[in-house]
Amino acid sequence: MTSHPHTSRVSSPATARPRLSRRGAVEPFHVMEILKAAGRRQVTHGDVIPLCVGQPSTPAPRAVREAAIRAIEGEVLGYSDALGLLALREAIADHCATAYGVAVDPGRVAVTTGSSGAFTAVFLAAFEVGDVVLMARPGYPAYRNTLGALGARVVELDCGEATGFQPTVEMLEEYAREHGAPAGLVLASPANPTGSLVPAESLAAMTRWCAEHGTLLVSDEIYHGITFDEPAHSALEFGGDAVVVGSFSKYYSMTGWRVGWAVLPEAYVRPVELLLGNLNICAPVVGQAAAVAAFSPEAVTELDSHVERYARNRDLLVRRLPEWGVEHLAPVDGAFYAYLDVAHLTRDSQAWCEALLDATGVALTPGIDFAPADPARPRPTDGTRFVRLSFAGDTDTLAEGLDRLVAHVRSTA
Repeated sequence: MTSHPHTSRVSSPATARPRLSRRGAVEPFHVMEILKAAGRRQVTHGDVIPLCVGQPSTPAPRAVREAAIRAIEGEVLGYSDALGLLALREAIADHCATAYGVAVDPGRVAVTTGSSGAFTAVFLAAFEVGDVVLMARPGYPAYRNTLGALGARVVELDCGEATGFQPTVEMLEEYAREHGAPAGLVLASPANPTGSLVPAESLAAMTRWCAEHGTLLVSDEIYHGITFDEPAHSALEFGGDAVVVGSFSKYYSMTGWRVGWAVLPEAYVRPVELLLGNLNICAPVVGQAAAVAAFSPEAVTELDSHVERYARNRDLLVRRLPEWGVEHLAPVDGAFYAYLDVAHLTRDSQAWCEALLDATGVALTPGIDFAPADPARPRPTDGTRFVRLSFAGDTDTLAEGLDRLVAHVRSTA
């Protein structure tokens, strides 16, 4: 019997396995996993209170939104220079002069796709495969995961209550005595997840130490503007050759606009420019055009009112911590996070956060995001006993979330 051509079966070679690099096998950013689970629950229950995500609940300032409309209606909005629109780079340089009393050449400012784009470009420009980069533990997971994907070796410095959950120059000295000076140090003040500040004298000492030892200090200052009792200091104030990273996401309430910046030592400007031109071409231009207005007096007045609300939320949270037995937390100096020791409730923060979401609709972030645990090497800073709570939302929603949380803890005690 003769088969018709369209019905004949043709043997095909075995399907080849996909080529996957090890770079993609990074740890998940657990807050995004929690947020995904919260989204599913919102569809089915409609009751989620997201105290997990680190973003303001307010839109960009009115002046920024109006500037965006003008740009959309009146400009072409084609590609910008790889380092960003000159007007925005000049505005960022002026901001550095106003906020920190430091003159910055706009030619040293790179506008990036959020602070994430700045970190990636700087890490690529500065560190070779195998270079050691230090960071605080607990610390923002994307530092660790991005550096690891790029082939750097991340060493986490255990930072607990004794040092305000921040590294110190003594820790750097101890590491260097045993292993030699590291290639880099990533430092955040205010920090994520803790909200703690690096004191001015400590920041000055670490900036000097890095300059003297050939260690690149990458100072994450994206939460500047959100402090409660004293202002944050910039590494720019203390000389050296630090990279300073900023963002319009947090204080400026522009997370989804994806515009950040880096103030670069002169030697890094051209390499970062080349990398940005290849990786992103440029940061979103409508966001760049609008962001100039974020420094306007009317925008700052609006933004400072958000900080006043964050301060009220912080005070509410701290007052209510005894209701669910929390006695230890990192200093909540800035940002909009509280990093809470819940060892009296669990030693598996991920499972506890999942159970809390399932029972109450309240979403918190497990501490393992910021301090992964190794069962073979337990450490006091292990995130299995900590959770991060974001109080960036409105006060009534925070109060409702705390009501549900406290009721859940008491019902499961």
